[in-house]
Amino acid sequence: MPVFLYRALQADGGIAEGQLEAAGRHEAFRQMEGLGLRPVSLAEKATDAPAKGSPVPNVLAGFSLRGKSRKISDRMLENFTRLLSSLLAAGVPLSRALVILYKEAANPAAQAKWKEVHDLVIDGMSLADAMAKSPEVFPRVYVAMVQAGETGGFLDLVLAQIADFQSREKELKSKVMAAMLYPAILLVLALGVLVFLLTFFIPRFQVIFSGLGAALPTPTQIVLGVSHIVRAYGLFVGVGLVLVGIFVRTWFTSEKGRRIWEGLVLRVPMVGPLVAQFAMARFCRMLGTLLGAGVPLVQGLNVARKSIGNQILVDAVSQSIERVQEGGQLGASLGSCRGLFPGSVLEMISVAEESGKLDAELVRIANVTEGDLDRELKTAVAFAEPLMLFFIAAFIGTIFISMVLPIFTMQEHIK
Repeated sequence: MPVFLYRALQADGGIAEGQLEAAGRHEAFRQMEGLGLRPVSLAEKATDAPAKGSPVPNVLAGFSLRGKSRKISDRMLENFTRLLSSLLAAGVPLSRALVILYKEAANPAAQAKWKEVHDLVIDGMSLADAMAKSPEVFPRVYVAMVQAGETGGFLDLVLAQIADFQSREKELKSKVMAAMLYPAILLVLALGVLVFLLTFFIPRFQVIFSGLGAALPTPTQIVLGVSHIVRAYGLFVGVGLVLVGIFVRTWFTSEKGRRIWEGLVLRVPMVGPLVAQFAMARFCRMLGTLLGAGVPLVQGLNVARKSIGNQILVDAVSQSIERVQEGGQLGASLGSCRGLFPGSVLEMISVAEESGKLDAELVRIANVTEGDLDRELKTAVAFAEPLMLFFIAAFIGTIFISMVLPIFTMQEHIK
């Protein structure tokens, strides 16, 4: 089981350092909370890490993972968020907490960004508005939650929830990456073998085929044509593919392109339902957290909808928010978003709304949905691995068969 090194604030305001065993970062945070500690930093202990009792190499371990990188990583942002939450909960003023953050940061890029936020706050700007000046670091939903926390006076609670969201999403991404690592390595090897066949192996056969004096089978002609293009224009084809990739990526980042892409993703079998399920879990957890902290329903809905991510689903929820503003019930208003909320979930929301336990029920729905999502994700990844291997084998097999077919023609000429 992984061992995590931690640094945390104690109830009396002192700093505690140590290590604990946990299945993941989220479980480690829960253990620390059970010990009455407010996390400051948490990093997984490397195999060559110092033994227990040795000093932790860095005050903010997560801030030094990329050395002097100019990019602020997700780990840096998560540690910044959790530490700021802990400092505010301990009664430290916001301006002083930001000073501590940028002075403690080991990464130059993070130090400069936290100081920039501090300077804007000192100049009279709200924390949310200061963060909104750097959308490349602070996502829109992050800024929206901070704004709700500032308005309601529970900024420390909201920041802690943001850090939990970031931790969960990071674990989810790491699971997908770990599961797809083996197929990805096979794909790279298969592409290398494919290029070798097209550039070195097939030209040898082409010399033999040219002396047959008979028409080659269509599959063989196609493979020989591709081989010729790769050998004669490979550099130009590579540059063209890179330019096309850049153009497609630029188009997908535009408003119109992003909507088309997100609509296509929702229609993909297995992938679309997982995306919708993940969006619903984020929406329910965020709305439940905000309602539990005292945020009005309409304001909570406006913040929670930004966490969905998929603009098609955001538009559907926006129409439901308009119905709530007109006096409608939440469960009935969300009924038009069947692609996001199943009928059973809508019924649970309606019952919870009538009983006055909407916030707790939304968090419970999010917990159940995330558990189901984890199992379905494992099934999808397990299905994707043999599917990728099948396509790799199909490419190599097609080339092999195309090269073998003319041999039968050669035998006929020999006879």
